[in-house]
Amino acid sequence: MSLRDIFRLILIIALVCCAVLAFNKIDSVQNREETSIVRDAVRQAAVTCYAVEGAYPDNVEYLREHYHLAYDSDRYAVTMEAFASNLIPDIYIEDRYAENYGSFYPVNEPVEDAEAEGEE
Repeated sequence: MSLRDIFRLILIIALVCCAVLAFNKIDSVQNREETSIVRDAVRQAAVTCYAVEGAYPDNVEYLREHYHLAYDSDRYAVTMEAFASNLIPDIYIEDRYAENYGSFYPVNEPVEDAEAEGEE
């Protein structure tokens, strides 16, 4: 095996590694975007409920039944903690497919901030 063949082999391995890293980064960004879309949909449905009924909902099931909130319930666990009917409830979203399964993202905070806190 010549030096030129060894160099080609190293170059191919480096390119494959770069491609794998790039695909992982794209997948991570896509997962964050999808979580953000679910977060925005839940928040919008809660605000619409408040605008129509004068009170925020007690749970997510109410939004699904009465305001046609739709999301992949196999992938996302959405919970709400209501304090009072005139205060927006704390809404948490858990992506069950994410690498950091078990981390809830509050709706009122950007997803990126919640991830940064978990890394510290």
